[in-house]
Amino acid sequence: MAGSPILLVTVSGHDQPGLLAMLTATLARHQARVLDIGQAVIHEQLNLAMLVQVPAGEDVAQVRAALSRSAREGGVTARFQPITPAAYRGWVAGHGKSRYIVTLLANGISAEQLARVASLIEGHGLNIDTVRRLSGRVPLDDAEARASVEMSVRGPAAGQRELKAALFEAAGELTFDFSVQEDSVYRRNRRLVAFDMDSTLIDAEIVDELAARHGVGEQVAGITAAAMRGELDFKESLRRRVALLKGLPEAVLAQVAANAPIMEGTHRLLNSLRRLGYRTAIISGGFEYVGRRLCGELAIDDLFANSMTVANGRLTGELSGDIVDAAGKARILAGLCQRQGISPHQAIAIGDGANDLPMLTAAGLGIAFRAKPVVRASAGHAISNFGLDSVLYLLGFSDREIAQSQ
Repeated sequence: MAGSPILLVTVSGHDQPGLLAMLTATLARHQARVLDIGQAVIHEQLNLAMLVQVPAGEDVAQVRAALSRSAREGGVTARFQPITPAAYRGWVAGHGKSRYIVTLLANGISAEQLARVASLIEGHGLNIDTVRRLSGRVPLDDAEARASVEMSVRGPAAGQRELKAALFEAAGELTFDFSVQEDSVYRRNRRLVAFDMDSTLIDAEIVDELAARHGVGEQVAGITAAAMRGELDFKESLRRRVALLKGLPEAVLAQVAANAPIMEGTHRLLNSLRRLGYRTAIISGGFEYVGRRLCGELAIDDLFANSMTVANGRLTGELSGDIVDAAGKARILAGLCQRQGISPHQAIAIGDGANDLPMLTAAGLGIAFRAKPVVRASAGHAISNFGLDSVLYLLGFSDREIAQSQ
């Protein structure tokens, strides 16, 4: 059919059952070939586009007239645009360009936020192909309802890195969260989700809670500050902080573990992941004692954390076994992937601190959750304004699909 006329057919109007069947039946009677098709319905208004090749033996004017009649019978309007062979070849050549998924999350997405994101996408040499709403329909009386849209964009690979930096700056100004992911086969086949624990799965820092109960809060805070200034590495700072907990009754540890507040959205996220077949793990520089409680409550599969020793019902101020530090987190994640027989690209890692960055970087999708700016910028994917269940939007799930998984 080389050299046959090509038409872009766009159909719009009130949606009703049977429209697509009616229009394509008309095309079939004229032996037309559908080269591309896409459809969206917003508030019962249909927008359908088809790229159609008309056989050389058919009269294009007759095909257009027949489609127009079918459209009128269906209560919609059809419009036509001839496409030159050169334009079509250029469109086909664009198939090899890199594709990315840009996910936007905000409290009631505003036109200003969408305009900024869309202009940045265009300004970095990328083109938006499709836009899909992931969040549910927004009630009129809830202007601040959590909302999420997903955009499929294509263009040069270099544009992705620059776009992330520009979106990071805009997100700070306009208060939204975002993610830019390569639209690869791995994105649709994630199998493992690894979580940090303190300030990620739970809304607390356990070592600080224990130190406050033991009357050594200021000393522990000082060691933490020294570590943040780079004066101590994580292992040394953890040993010093745990040493200050010597003599703390195990009953206090049990109480703190039992009362540690679960992070907003955690139950909804874990319920969905479990039902959708994901394996889950805690990989934490925190304490195994607390992690065991979370694994039981949230049905998490694997736990890797630091173990404090107890003697005669009190903490000894010492740790047993290898310390899980930043490098250890990345190694553990790699080992889990190997044992599961999956690529690291199929892993998701979620954390809030600088010691999570090696793990976030090693995963196919590394998400900084309510983290400091330097961690958010380095991780590349961040959720700062919403609960942990917003991770499901970054995986491409809609509210309807999430509800079905509960």
